[in-house]
Amino acid sequence: MKPKVSIIVPIYNVEAYLSRCLDSLLSQTMKELEIIAVNDGSTDGCIPILDRYADQDDRLIVIHQANSGVSAARNVGIRIAQGEYIGFVDPDDWVETDMYDQLYRSATEDQADIVMCSYTREFGTHAKVKHFQLPDKTVYRGDEVQSKLLRRLIGPLKEEMANPEFLDAWGTVWSKLYRSELIKENGIGFIDLAIVGTNEDSLFNIHTVYHARSFVFLNRPYYHYWRVNAASLTSSYKADLKDKWFRLYGFMESFIAEKRLPPEYSTALNNRICLNTLGLGLNTINGSGIPAWEKIKKLSTILHDSRIKSSFEHFEAEYCPVIWRVFYWSAKLRFVLGYYVMLQSIEHLRKMAR
Repeated sequence: MKPKVSIIVPIYNVEAYLSRCLDSLLSQTMKELEIIAVNDGSTDGCIPILDRYADQDDRLIVIHQANSGVSAARNVGIRIAQGEYIGFVDPDDWVETDMYDQLYRSATEDQADIVMCSYTREFGTHAKVKHFQLPDKTVYRGDEVQSKLLRRLIGPLKEEMANPEFLDAWGTVWSKLYRSELIKENGIGFIDLAIVGTNEDSLFNIHTVYHARSFVFLNRPYYHYWRVNAASLTSSYKADLKDKWFRLYGFMESFIAEKRLPPEYSTALNNRICLNTLGLGLNTINGSGIPAWEKIKKLSTILHDSRIKSSFEHFEAEYCPVIWRVFYWSAKLRFVLGYYVMLQSIEHLRKMAR
């Protein structure tokens, strides 16, 4: 019998968390599903764990491939998925037992191309629900899908700037269920992280939302996002992050031009580029073994980049909270020392909040 939902799990060296993830998926109240576990060349104990679970439940399909990255693993899963809808789960995360039952029910009742839920960030010692200032259920149809969601995936505008931490909250793939035909008929897949550094899921969502005619948001935290194991851009230095992000911006610019989208999309992308000076700055100060003077020099190079300077000429800083306004004005005016000091303070507060 054809499954209602295919859940794709890319796996690489996560033996400490894998059982927790698989247990949450195989215990779903929805039984008509398939779980496609793509082992991306793991060298730890993931393979025997996968073999054990596959022997116990034939809904688990295990694919082995040489290490090619998370995007390649997800693309393999998409190609073989048989479900009416497709979902994605990261192997160190887990989900509520009724997540896919609830998302699929909404998808069918509301005839939705995409359904999204909220999520809980798990820090090991505590958890924080990601709060969206929306009703319990919001339905977007027709032109609303682009005007309310597609542009938001490119970047924020006006009042949306009041919450910089929401920059990519809508861009995650693991919080969503997608109509399979939407992805496969339009040839949508994931770009390699080696090219763009991060946000491959936002690019994926930009293309799926562009083709979607209906989108439902359920303001309920069914997904648990494990932050303890996250090798985030703010915790490890990536020397080429700026170059990769500029390629990411290039893909977004090409998309805006190709689809002939309104000027506000370019404004939203400019705002994204400006907001991302936070991520570039945090990446720089996390360079272990790099002396402070060299970090300040690297920060100066970031702020004097012509693309970043151009974006700040139209930056909507007045909508940011006061503390963020000060930070981004330091970046806009290329006050490098102030930018550096504020980054150090933000990094300290970020570690305190973990």
